[in-house]
Amino acid sequence: MKILALDSSGLVASVALTDDDVLVAEYTTNYKKTHSQTLLPMLDELKRMVELDLHTVDVIAVAAGPGSFTGLRIGAATAKGLGLALNAPIAPVPTVDALAWNLYGSDRLVCPLMDARRNQVYTGIYAFERDEAGGCRQNTLLEQCALSVEEVAGRLNGLGREVIFLGDGVPVYRELLAERVKVPFSFAPACCNRQRAALVACLGAVYAREGKLVDADRFAPEYLRMSQAERERMEAADAQKEAAGAQRRPS
Repeated sequence: MKILALDSSGLVASVALTDDDVLVAEYTTNYKKTHSQTLLPMLDELKRMVELDLHTVDVIAVAAGPGSFTGLRIGAATAKGLGLALNAPIAPVPTVDALAWNLYGSDRLVCPLMDARRNQVYTGIYAFERDEAGGCRQNTLLEQCALSVEEVAGRLNGLGREVIFLGDGVPVYRELLAERVKVPFSFAPACCNRQRAALVACLGAVYAREGKLVDADRFAPEYLRMSQAERERMEAADAQKEAAGAQRRPS
C-alpha cells in the first residue's frame, strides 16, 4: 500500500512516501518560509526524485490538527485536492498522536508540546506497550487537547512516571516545565523532536487497516480552538450586545 503523507500543522513542512513498511522518500524543512511557498514544491521534488506516478498512491495521509490554523488549511486543501484528483481516500491523522510516534517504543511516557500561543500548548500523553507481534501499541492516556503548561505538569505529576517531552513548545516553556514537573523528565534530541510526514504515513497505515478513512470531499481539519479572527468576532459581538443592553436599561 502506497501512502503519500503531508504535515504542515506547525513550523515544520514535511512530505513523505511509504510503500508498505518501507519509507521511500521524505522531505522535511523547518525554516521561516510559509507552507504555501514550500509544500507543493517539496511534493513536486519528491515525486520527481522517486519517479512517482501519483495515480499509484492508495491513501493520502495528512496531519489533521490541531496546529497552526493557516498551516492546517494549506495541508487540508492540498490533501483534498490530491484526493479528489486521484480518487484516493484520506487518512486524517491527529497531529499530536503523530508527533508522539517520534519516540515509538519508548519505555517512558511521551508528552508532545506544540506552542498554541495564549499561554497554552497542544498536547497529549502517550505510553507505548509491546504487543504479541513484536511491535508496539500506542496507548493514549490523555487525548490531544489544548492546556496550560501548569495543567500538563499537574497531569504528569499525578501519573508519577518518567516522561520525555518533544515539540516546538519545549524551547518556549522549558523553564516552566523544570519548575512545575516533579517526576523525572528529559527532552527528545533534535533528530526526533518535530513533526515528520513519515510518522503521519505510519499512523495513516494503521488508520487504513482499521478502516478510518474518509472521502476527500468530506475531510476537514480539527482545530480544537477558535482562530484569533473568530475570537475577535465573538468578542466584538458580545461588546455590541452589552452596549445595546446598556442603552435599553433605564438610567
